[in-house]
Formats: sequence, C-alpha cells, structure tokens
Amino acid sequence: MAQYTQQFLNSLLSQGGPAALPYAEGMKWHIRQHLLHLTEAYPSLQPKTAVFTHNDGRTINLLQADGTVPMLFQGVTYNIPVIIWLMESYPHHAPLVFVNPTRDMVIKRPHPFVSPNGIVSIPYIHSWVFPASNLVELARNLSHFFARDPPLYSQRKPSNPNPNLSTGYGSVNSSVGSTAVRPAIPPGVYSSTPLPTPTPPPPYGSGRIMEDPAEVFKKNAIHELVESLNGDIREMRKKREGEMEGMFGARAVLRKHDEELRIGLKEMQDEMEALEQQLQMVLMNTDILEGWLRENEGKLGSNDLNSVDADDAFELCDALSKQTLDCTASDLALEDTIYALDKAVQEGAVPFDQYIRNVRLLSREQFFHRATASKVKAVQMQAQVASMASRAQPQYAFS
Repeated sequence: MAQYTQQFLNSLLSQGGPAALPYAEGMKWHIRQHLLHLTEAYPSLQPKTAVFTHNDGRTINLLQADGTVPMLFQGVTYNIPVIIWLMESYPHHAPLVFVNPTRDMVIKRPHPFVSPNGIVSIPYIHSWVFPASNLVELARNLSHFFARDPPLYSQRKPSNPNPNLSTGYGSVNSSVGSTAVRPAIPPGVYSSTPLPTPTPPPPYGSGRIMEDPAEVFKKNAIHELVESLNGDIREMRKKREGEMEGMFGARAVLRKHDEELRIGLKEMQDEMEALEQQLQMVLMNTDILEGWLRENEGKLGSNDLNSVDADDAFELCDALSKQTLDCTASDLALEDTIYALDKAVQEGAVPFDQYIRNVRLLSREQFFHRATASKVKAVQMQAQVASMASRAQPQYAFS
C-alpha cells in the first residue's frame, strides 16, 4: 500500500503543463514527504485529488487527505471522518481541514473547534510554521482536541446527504476522488449528547480483574520506549528536512555560479580570438616593414641620413595608399593653418569675423578629408583580412 501511495504521488507531482498541480516546484518534494509520513502514521487517511471551488467561482484541482482520524473518548476509540485540503500555498500556509459527517451524523453546535459548516480551527493550525509543522502532528492534534470535545453526534433518522459543504472558504466537492468506505461509528440515537461509550459487562460478575504488576511495568516501559523513539524520529526528521533545505539552497547558488563561469569563459574566448586577429595583423605588418628595410638598406650608400629624400624613400604600392597619404597630408596642413589663425586672432592681426569665416571653411574641408581617409582605411582593412585568409588557407588544407 505504501509503495502504491508513493507511486501515485510521484505521478501526480511530476506532471507538467495544464495538468500540473498548482504547487511551487520547490515545495513538491516536501508535499510528497508530508503525505507519505501521514499515510504511514494514519493509514485511514489516504491522499487523493479533488476539485475545490473558491468563493469567487474559481475551480482548481488540489490534493487532499481523505479518511478518518481516531478519537479516544471515555475509553473507546471512534473514527471521525475528516478531509484535509492542501491549498495552493501549502506547506508555507496551513491546510484547510473539514469535518465530513456521514448521513447519520450531525455536527455539534456550538463547538469550540468546529464551525457549523465543518471547518476545523485548532491552535496547531493557527500556529502553523513551515518547516516545523507537518500533517502527522496536525492529525495528532485533531485526535487530541476531538477527544476533549467530540464534534459529531448521531441523529435519530438518516437525512439526505449533502455532497457540497458550503464553507467560508468556498464549496468542496466531497465525492470527487473518494471511493473508500467510511469507518462506522458505533451506533446510537442521541440528539444532544456526544457519541456514547459502550460499557462491556464484567466477565466475572461484579468482581475486579487485577493485572500482573510485571505485565503493567512491561507495558509502561514499552510505551515510554515507543514515545522516546517517536520523539527521536521527529527530531531526526526535522533535522534532515533542514539539511535538505540547505542543500537545495546550495544547489541554487552553485547553478548561479556555473552560469556566471560560463558567461565569463565565453567572454574570455571572444577576447582571445580578437587578440589573435590583432597578433596576425601585427605579424603581417612586421613582415612588410622588414621587407621594406631589406630592400632600402642598399639605397643609402652612405651613413648620412640627411642625404635621403623622404619622398624617394617611400613608394606607394596602390591607389588607396596614395589617397590615404594625400588625405592625411591635407588634414595636417589644414590643422596647421587653423592653429596659425588662432595665433593671429590672439595677437589681433586678423579680425574676429574673418577668423570665424575662415575657420568654418577650413573645418568643413578638413572634415571631408578625414571622412575620406576613414573610408579608405576601412577598405584597406578588408583587403588585409582577405589577404590573411588567403595565406592561411593552404596551411589548413594540409593539416
């Protein structure tokens, strides 16, 4: 049965898309554990799915624990039918608990913990704090408070069942997903008294049976041992749940760091590729300069560098280079002219209006020379890249 319940919860909580249950993805593991622990401690409460209708008319498919909670009243155990709804914000908020009376039961009015429409309100629900609170402790508290004041009575005649429980939180369809038979409460006809305690007749007249003190001591010792073990198990469970929360948080941090490292690695790879391209450009320009030096070393003849004409030392290899040189020379000449005009207007040799007019004309001409040089440089860069690609192609062909 436990394996079937586990498979059932795994199937429900792993669904995606429109059929997915409306719980947070990070909380589904806790919801599964809470329901599994509840069914282990209280096999009469089984997880199911049903449609819950909110007050505004919205309907949503939710998980519920449907069944009975045992109640010890005057020495006899009774089964109180309940429905525990896990709302969308569970487990951060407490579940919604209803007493679900059968057709031969009626809710006690007034009751300190159960409203007339069946809503259960006990201190454990009001003080719900995640992750300390869970469904097992909730069921224990329900059993304890129901035993103090039973919420249900038997009625004389069966009444028509009401499938919809109208509550302050909405309406609940109690027939959806429920196929288990309710455990019967001992029969009796009472209109305003709690469920009766059957008094078995004494087996030996009116005499009293004395138990063996050794057996009593043994039972008490076993009871204390079981309580101690249950307390240790609860502490271990809380500790493990806290550790699991820490692991989930650490996993989220590690994922964030992994993403940051991937982005940094990508940026470093892009920068390395850009540096390799610049290195290839520098190496190519170095080869060109070294070749030029080898060709022109013999032209010097003597060691007198002043005898070398700069115009003869440099030869333009193509029209683009000549155009670049002309634009650069014009740009620098205009820059010198504007500088000379600045000096002249400061010394008062040139009127200010004439200075403004000449600077405007010279600046416009300088702008055109600079724009032309920029376009020529872009074309030369494309030609250099194409030349590098043509040189590298035979090497890759042999590799």
